[in-house]
Amino acid sequence: MSTPHKAGFVNIFGAPNAGKSTLLNALLGEYLVITSPKVQTTRHRILGILTEPGYQIVFSDTPGIIEPKYALHRKMMMQVKSALEDADVAVLMHDITQPMEEIEHIDAELKLKVPVVLLLNKADLIKDTAELQRIKDAFQQRFPNYLVETISAAGKKNLEKIIPFILEHLPEAPPFYPEDSMSDRSTRFFVSELIREQIYHLFKEEIPYHAAVLIRSYEEKTTLDVIKADIIVTRETQKVILIGKGGTLIKKLGIEARKKIEEFVGRKVHLELFVKVRPKWRDTDTYLSEYGYN
Repeated sequence: MSTPHKAGFVNIFGAPNAGKSTLLNALLGEYLVITSPKVQTTRHRILGILTEPGYQIVFSDTPGIIEPKYALHRKMMMQVKSALEDADVAVLMHDITQPMEEIEHIDAELKLKVPVVLLLNKADLIKDTAELQRIKDAFQQRFPNYLVETISAAGKKNLEKIIPFILEHLPEAPPFYPEDSMSDRSTRFFVSELIREQIYHLFKEEIPYHAAVLIRSYEEKTTLDVIKADIIVTRETQKVILIGKGGTLIKKLGIEARKKIEEFVGRKVHLELFVKVRPKWRDTDTYLSEYGYN
């Protein structure tokens, strides 16, 4: 008698910079979601689909839970709310170097009603094994109904118990997506995210948080893909910083982003970047909609 097929939705929640996107990439074995040491890198809910014989897990990476300051933040928190509604299993992620109160606040906010695995990430930073066990025990005592594990998402350490726990609680169901699907998002979306990731890597302070990327055109030609993208910022001074003296920084950004895009699409790419100023785009519904923050 064959084992029934399982399928369901597993949503990843946590504070900004807890390592949610890094975990999703590690579990999928693919570089799907952009990462950065800076907080609030993830702005969208992004599905990552893991299909294996006998099961399909639809992971959902959500923006870090924050107090909204702009319309953009409110849209991001709506993505979190929508993820709450369809979860079969929840993954709570917590940076082990941060106080327990942080995850207590998030847990109270989410009011999860599904099985939960609480992952204490960045455990490799705690060198004393006795101290690590003490921390894990304290969290297990505080969250007795959750499976608590210490992991390193970046180092791909101690991740082996996560999938079995998820499968234990997934319902019997046929696959939701074709088996070759990696995500519900388009190539254009991921290209815009890869450009935005390089902005996070190359620019300090406020620039990444004021920047959005819009793919204006994407042409698949015989020998290469031709992509034209706008980088949106809120002030003229930010445009000057992004372009750099004699266009040096925008050129560097283009080179680094092109390399990442070529790795992702598996083809040669010609990338053209344009910087545009849109004051208050983060608080303007029309712009937010145009830039994909629905």
